Amino acid sequence: MKTKPSWKIPRRAFVKAAMGTAAAPLVMPARLFGALAPSKRITLGFIGMGSQGTHNNLTNFLAQDDAQVLAVCDVFRSRSEAAQKMVRQRYNNADCKSHTDFRKIIDDPAIDAVVISTPDHWHVPMSLMALEAGKDVFCEKPTKTIAEGRALVDLVNQRKAVFQIGLEDRSVPHYHKMVEWVRNGAIGDLQRVEVQLPEGVVLPNQAEAPVPKDLDYNLFVGPAEFLGYRPILVAGNNWRMVKNFGTGPLLDWGSHQFDTAQLAVNAPEVCALEAEGTGEIPNNSLTNVIIKFDVTFRYSNGVEVHVKSGGTGIRLIGSKGWVGNAAWRDRLQASDEKILHAKYTPETSKHWPMPPGEQRNFLDCVKSRKPTTYTAETMHMLHLSLHMGYLSILLGRKLRWDAVKEEFINDPEANKLRSYAYRDWQKEAATRG
Repeated sequence: MKTKPSWKIPRRAFVKAAMGTAAAPLVMPARLFGALAPSKRITLGFIGMGSQGTHNNLTNFLAQDDAQVLAVCDVFRSRSEAAQKMVRQRYNNADCKSHTDFRKIIDDPAIDAVVISTPDHWHVPMSLMALEAGKDVFCEKPTKTIAEGRALVDLVNQRKAVFQIGLEDRSVPHYHKMVEWVRNGAIGDLQRVEVQLPEGVVLPNQAEAPVPKDLDYNLFVGPAEFLGYRPILVAGNNWRMVKNFGTGPLLDWGSHQFDTAQLAVNAPEVCALEAEGTGEIPNNSLTNVIIKFDVTFRYSNGVEVHVKSGGTGIRLIGSKGWVGNAAWRDRLQASDEKILHAKYTPETSKHWPMPPGEQRNFLDCVKSRKPTTYTAETMHMLHLSLHMGYLSILLGRKLRWDAVKEEFINDPEANKLRSYAYRDWQKEAATRG
């Protein structure tokens, strides 16, 4: 049996509560009625207009001629309105709508696909709601829990939807080449991968403060355990350091280099089967996630991936040499310069050709209905391993994983931590600002 999430998914009133039914979505996207020919635009709604949502996702999608942004949304009204202004200037019209409540985007039958660039705790709940409304989904990483990842995969498959993680590494030449060299035997048999990830930030304690009029804080907190408003929480990406909303650097930055590592490992089960590590959560701080860590992951084919805080580099070590780089997108290095000049044709390579960027790839797949570069299954398996590492540190012991049952072996305490209880944010909206 696969893991069943114990949390309650917030639902729109007209969506059936049973996720297990095979019924078609009640709100049908335009493409299903033949309105979306290859030459027509795919209509998009954006949720979360912070730095990633605006300067990466919105900017990139606005550059695509076959996409049309119909609406933008953010819990900060000023952010939503600024993004709306960008869209209107790009199209030279006033068609784009601005919202603070994301449900208006999900409820809009004119929108084919939703782009989600929110804090971590909203990624999967919003994705599930959008999928239930019949929309395709582009969503930032990571998942908040293991159970969420499985629920996402199941619903994407049930709806036959297109899903893409907002992750670029497989389209970055540095990381594509590393995996290509490994899979084609340039360094012999892969034995070990060394990964460095940044340390987390220690946030000072801050007193609770009045909620700004510009912010719908109840919607910001959403399904997470409620934490009173503090200005530092919503400054930049500080929310990543608070467990209510984020997962810390191991899950966030780890999505990047760890994806390359796991691709190179190429184990049958895709995810690690053992994780063991140590780490640190700071004292007397608003930060309450693991910010320093040293974790070893083991796969069924014998390869180990060692992840340590303190950088952004990666090195893949084989029986005949190594490849890697010292920092994020830094120049490629190898034990032998000849490795860096090894080239493979599409016909002979044991690795797939480098795909286009994640935004372009998503639009192509919405049209073709083919799998994206980063599917929901990929998202789940990538973060499943990282969650294992996080929980190993938290519990102070080695964890072993049953990839068939999707549960920890002989560890009830760890299995309970695969999910968490959602707050009924819609019920509390009437009493909280």
